[in-house]
Amino acid sequence: MKKLVKGNVALCEGAIAAGLKAYFGYPITPQNEVPAYMSRKMVELGRVFIQAESELAASNMVLGAAVSGARAMTSSSSPGISLKQEAISYMAGMQLPALIVNVQRGGPGLGNIAGAQSDYFQAVKGGGHGDYRIIVLAPNSAQEMYEMAYDAFDLAEKYRTPVMILSDGVIGQMMEPIEYNRAEKKEFEPKDWCLNGCKGREARSVQSLLMKEGALEQHNINLQAKYKKISENEVKFETYKTEDAEIVIVAYGISSRIAKSAVKIARKEGLKAGLLRPKTLWPFPSEAISALAKKGTKFLVVELSHGQMIEDVKLAVNGKCPVEFLGKAGGGVVTEQEIVEKIKAIKS
Repeated sequence: MKKLVKGNVALCEGAIAAGLKAYFGYPITPQNEVPAYMSRKMVELGRVFIQAESELAASNMVLGAAVSGARAMTSSSSPGISLKQEAISYMAGMQLPALIVNVQRGGPGLGNIAGAQSDYFQAVKGGGHGDYRIIVLAPNSAQEMYEMAYDAFDLAEKYRTPVMILSDGVIGQMMEPIEYNRAEKKEFEPKDWCLNGCKGREARSVQSLLMKEGALEQHNINLQAKYKKISENEVKFETYKTEDAEIVIVAYGISSRIAKSAVKIARKEGLKAGLLRPKTLWPFPSEAISALAKKGTKFLVVELSHGQMIEDVKLAVNGKCPVEFLGKAGGGVVTEQEIVEKIKAIKS
């Protein structure tokens, strides 16, 4: 049976079904439905909900819960996520599984409350200090908000790493019929690293401060080996009409839905357009883009920013073919017709 819910609510239900034990948050638009919903639902389930005194506190509470082995989560919107970056770097350094959700709004600064996609750099390049990466998932529907929230915890625990869902205000606020198609998780693999009391066993240590000669260097080497493994095994993307496409649009989130409609319009007008939608922004589908580039395909990157993901597309293309851009920032939304007109301009 399907239910009509907002993307933000679907996100909550996916996390809860995945066995979320503790949610820590702080209100900010356009993700306010998340803490509001969790404040009721988590209490009803006998789980932990805390509205922290700040974004900094919320993210460090997640760190504390994660180090004890609990499935923990926080969410915010763009400027709030900026405040959480130190804790995210700590969690990456401590190799703690956790879920961080960014329902993006316009920026920089406080910006506005409209949906945007201008936090890509912050999410995929490591917004905090140090050489670290986190897995970044990009839903483009309420259904995927639910499913990716569910799957994020398994990914986080598989690789002992924070996972971020990089959504946007449009996906978070829109209502769509979705199916709750994931079984509730109640039992989990034991964590032989977590700090849950050392009675009857040797004490454990989970830390990010490594002062012994060469210890931090080796830790970073180990982290990079893990990131390489993630890059090899966890890339996810969707293609549409790319087999014979002369121009392939690369877009994620709400932009990908608009782009898909534009591809359908372009095809009706005899333009061989296609779409490649990254579902994981990190690891990025570089090899899939490179393979299309080798065929001489031209690319159009569509983002609700002034150009961030385009840099990773250009790296993947590596000069083999042209890469064009179409974007709007500060809450502006690219239209189907604007995309079609850009395709025509590239074609000519």
